[in-house]
Amino acid sequence: MRLAVVGATGVVGDTILRVLEGRGTPISQLDAFASRARDEALHFRGAPLAVRAATPEALAAGRYDAVFFASSDDASAELAPAVLASGAVVIDNSSTYRLDEGVPLVVPEVNAHAIAPGDALFPVANCSAIVLVMALAPVARVAGLRAVRVATYQAVSGAGRAGLEALAGEERDAFSGGAGERAAESPFRAPIYRNVVPQVGSFDEFGDSGEEKKVVAETRKILELPGLHVAATTVRVPVRRAHSEAVFFKTARDTDVAELGAAFAAAPGVVFHEHGIVTPRDVEGQDLVHVARLRAEEGSRRHFQLWVVGDQLRKGAATNGVQILEELHARGRFTAREAVQEAGV
Repeated sequence: MRLAVVGATGVVGDTILRVLEGRGTPISQLDAFASRARDEALHFRGAPLAVRAATPEALAAGRYDAVFFASSDDASAELAPAVLASGAVVIDNSSTYRLDEGVPLVVPEVNAHAIAPGDALFPVANCSAIVLVMALAPVARVAGLRAVRVATYQAVSGAGRAGLEALAGEERDAFSGGAGERAAESPFRAPIYRNVVPQVGSFDEFGDSGEEKKVVAETRKILELPGLHVAATTVRVPVRRAHSEAVFFKTARDTDVAELGAAFAAAPGVVFHEHGIVTPRDVEGQDLVHVARLRAEEGSRRHFQLWVVGDQLRKGAATNGVQILEELHARGRFTAREAVQEAGV
């Protein structure tokens, strides 16, 4: 396959490269793009990878099978149409197209059936929503869902390289005798070191943040439950790259911990911890989502709680996008284009 990554110098773009490298994805050509050309090359599979400026003309001329976007909403809106017009698939980590009518929002372990033969635009869902639906899908399959409430504890990597640098800078300041105060360039509304910040995104007139609205709307779309009651409070915590979520849910029919636990144990991409706990540090660098602390509320057969943790940069972003690519490849989506390329046409 001929692939390109737009935003390759960012943390999600770099993680896409590492995931492609580690999973052995069949690639005949890989190009890297950013907002501007860079003098310093990246590296992929032991070889230097030049970074070029992303323009509609450069992306359309590349004759790519698929292009990953790991940049801003504005960049996706500007550049993706040219890529689509060239016949390539777009796998977009921005929020630009996620809720568009007729555009599938795919988490392959949950709803790969949503991919239709003619689909070419594949947004990657919000990282918190991906972690959440990986835990909710097994419940929905065995007992249905009536309501979900979630409190997230989100890693600073969700704010990109700026978030990681903000936490590191505040830590350095504190270790040097300072107070660990918020830097002027921090993406967070308050200091993040030794703190929690109950705001991820801008608040609307009702007091809901942008992240909370994404979690609600995207969870409904991925699970194909438009009427599902979902309520979310999203919080940034001083953790590097794995998101955690406390989830409270009501099933559509009576069930119990044993049945739900068996569903989690059998679910692809999920690790179920029947006993004990799992923490963000435990799952950094993994592609699996971990579920723990499953319990019924005061003996209820419909009200339950659980704890779920997943790496935000991998399953919450890069890995999910690569899995979409792998699903398309397994279906033979790129076979005709590959044959033409091999013939030199």
